[in-house]
Amino acid sequence: MKKLAPLILIVVALGCTAFWYFNREGDEVVSPYRFVTMEQGDLESVVASTGTLNPITTVQVGTQVSGIISEIYVDFNDNVRRGQIIARIDTTLLTSAVRDAEANLERNKAQLRQAERELARVKPLFEKQFVTEVELNQTQYNLDIAIASTKSAQISLERALQNMDYATIYAPVSGTVIERNVDVGQTVAASFSAPQLFLIGQDLSRMEILASVDESDIGVIKQGQAARFTVQAYPGETFMGLVHQVRLQSTTLENVVNYTVAIDVDNPDGRLLPGMTATVDFLIETAQNVLKIPNAALRFRPTETMMAELREQMEARRAAGDFARVRSGGPGRGDEGRSAGGFGGQARNGFGGVSGGASDFAMLWYLDDQGALAIAPARTGISDGTMTEIISRQLKPGMEIIAGVTQEQGSSRSLNPFQQNNRRRRSGGF
Repeated sequence: MKKLAPLILIVVALGCTAFWYFNREGDEVVSPYRFVTMEQGDLESVVASTGTLNPITTVQVGTQVSGIISEIYVDFNDNVRRGQIIARIDTTLLTSAVRDAEANLERNKAQLRQAERELARVKPLFEKQFVTEVELNQTQYNLDIAIASTKSAQISLERALQNMDYATIYAPVSGTVIERNVDVGQTVAASFSAPQLFLIGQDLSRMEILASVDESDIGVIKQGQAARFTVQAYPGETFMGLVHQVRLQSTTLENVVNYTVAIDVDNPDGRLLPGMTATVDFLIETAQNVLKIPNAALRFRPTETMMAELREQMEARRAAGDFARVRSGGPGRGDEGRSAGGFGGQARNGFGGVSGGASDFAMLWYLDDQGALAIAPARTGISDGTMTEIISRQLKPGMEIIAGVTQEQGSSRSLNPFQQNNRRRRSGGF
């Protein structure tokens, strides 16, 4: 064991020496920055939301009479025609009510005939002064009451007959049965409100999405605007629709005001079902074949070390008479160079991201052909939340833009051999 100790010490020493040597070599080529790449392609500005698919028109089928469901002729998903019988209510009590109304009408008709005969008898007697005027008026009054009672009995009979007809439930529209809420033998009570027996979707080949949009985004949603959506039932497949209504009624949920947007959707094959949850993207603006960059580069703010390094470069080049290059931060010139090299305007406020001037102005940091820090002014366009359109004469597709700092320049390197080295090497140019 004592003989192995010197050998172990030698191996450890060689390992430490190799680790120190290679990390020492890496200090000269490893960049302390994290980069993102400029890309060129299409970009869309969207407003995201969620909603529920529903038929455009749904009809709740109820009943106006109470009773026991005796027959049901349709079930879930059945197609029905307008006027088709879909259910019946037991008519035992309703039939009794009709008979009672008929009997009441006959009684009132008999009373009416008796009142007419009595008036016909009293009138000649009054003309011969055998009865008083009071008796004649009383007889006329009895006749008027009999006429009114007969009319009331006729109306009661008609109501009983109508209730009998209500015991047969018809489909009010043509469509598909979405809900069936009753079974044979179930008692329904229509004393206060009509109970819902069925829900019929009139035309499932055309659906609508009711999406909830935040008040901060509702201003860019317009009627006729295209909307793209997906449903969980068909992953990877995209459907299209059109906004047909932005409803004025608002709802407040957790102190956030939302508005409902109705989107028309064609469903010719019936794949989209009522109640499905749709993830909607309202297409606000599109741009094709534009320069774009990840938003991380726009949020980047340079460190004090980077600012100091850029100042040293400009001072050195100014002393060498290369002031034009200093002002451009690279091969550019003109107004862009003055904004960058002169530390004026928006550039003075940090030289990174969208600065204190116009909201669409940005200063992007990169490494030039010599590996030195440089900045490029740019205008920002539309954004999809991940990528943003960039308009600049200095920036080209494939350029690597600084989006973060992995370590402070000039700081001592970690001597922990187990620390992951995830720093990016300099490209040496673009």
